[in-house]
Amino acid sequence: MRTKHTFRLPPDLALQLADYAQRKRVPQALVVETALASLLSPDGADRLEAALARRLDRMTRQIQTLERHVTITNEALALFVRFWLTSTPPLPDTAQAAAQTKGRERYDGFLEALGRRLARGRTLADEVVRDIAAEPDSASETEAS
Repeated sequence: MRTKHTFRLPPDLALQLADYAQRKRVPQALVVETALASLLSPDGADRLEAALARRLDRMTRQIQTLERHVTITNEALALFVRFWLTSTPPLPDTAQAAAQTKGRERYDGFLEALGRRLARGRTLADEVVRDIAAEPDSASETEAS
């Protein structure tokens, strides 16, 4: 048997309740009943804590992935800069203007290629992971030869 209760809700909360019930295609009474049961349940706090723990774990994994990608990017940039600085001879003063013009053209080409690459969804991190995953195979083939 059910007991009837009459209570008043603030207009904004009433609208939220009506909207939620309509989206879920359930009666408003069922939404209120479920919310009250969850709130008053003795294990409600445990369920909430478990849900938050799962969400925090997922966020931690995402942050670790971001840190890994940033580390890979930083190392790739550092290696490139080191290689470029050690292998590029300085230009004479007479060639500076032509080199700057050519550099601007090459940089524009670089930006276009980068834009195309990003539009396709290819990333350096994906390539590094793929290359690392392929290394043991190539190493075992070399040892077998």
